[in-house]
Amino acid sequence: MTLTPRRDALVVLAVVLGVSAGVVVVLLLAARPARGADDLVARGKELYSVGCVSCHGFDGGGVDVDGGRLRGPSLKASGEATAYYYLSTGRMPLAKSDDQPRRKRPAYSTTDIDALVAYVGSLGNGPKIPSIELQGADLAQGGVLFRASCAPCHSAAGAGGALSYGRAAPNVQQAEPLQIASAVRSGPGEMPVFGSDAIDQRQLSDVVSYVRFLQSPDDRGGVPIGRTGPVPEGFVAWFFGMGAFILLVVWIGTRSPVPRRSAHRRSGQKGNGS
Repeated sequence: MTLTPRRDALVVLAVVLGVSAGVVVVLLLAARPARGADDLVARGKELYSVGCVSCHGFDGGGVDVDGGRLRGPSLKASGEATAYYYLSTGRMPLAKSDDQPRRKRPAYSTTDIDALVAYVGSLGNGPKIPSIELQGADLAQGGVLFRASCAPCHSAAGAGGALSYGRAAPNVQQAEPLQIASAVRSGPGEMPVFGSDAIDQRQLSDVVSYVRFLQSPDDRGGVPIGRTGPVPEGFVAWFFGMGAFILLVVWIGTRSPVPRRSAHRRSGQKGNGS
């Protein structure tokens, strides 16, 4: 088939336009930075400037409200682990900075939490979100570590407990593995920080595995009564046991033949008198 000069020109023009469009697309893709850590930090900074800056300050150093008293603590050494713990458990943001943070539904989506965590992590050299491996974790060793380092505040059953100044160690029954590990490494609130020198990576996985066991243990002894410990359980057993014993005594007393004998004796005395 023979092409006319006009058709030749159209074909050449189409080829040139196609190649040009391809070159432009390649250049645009090359000039556009790949979405990654920088974009995540930038998104986190936007969220931070809206929801966190009033307490933690524009630079993350906190807001001085009363001669050195900070409305919110500095985040420059908090790191990713602290931010993840507070945001994923809904403990932040707070309506009042003086309130104790308590678990509730997270205020941010998972994507926004990742962005805020990345931004807070970029403010300093705080602890990173730890990696844990629960496959093959030593449950018994985790129990030993938990009872030694965690049970004094969180109780042996993980039900939480009272601390000083009106504070309380939280219940760990709803905590997820990464939240547990992040709390261990960051030490939120009154909780001490357990670095790798105190609890190494393997031991951290053991502790997390044991806390997960506490969330659904095999209660072979009967009704767990909230797993609040031997003293409350003993009191409940004493209260119901003694109550049942007293009721049994009363029931036996009402069925005793002694009152009937007395009544029969009185009726006989009346008969003799008549």
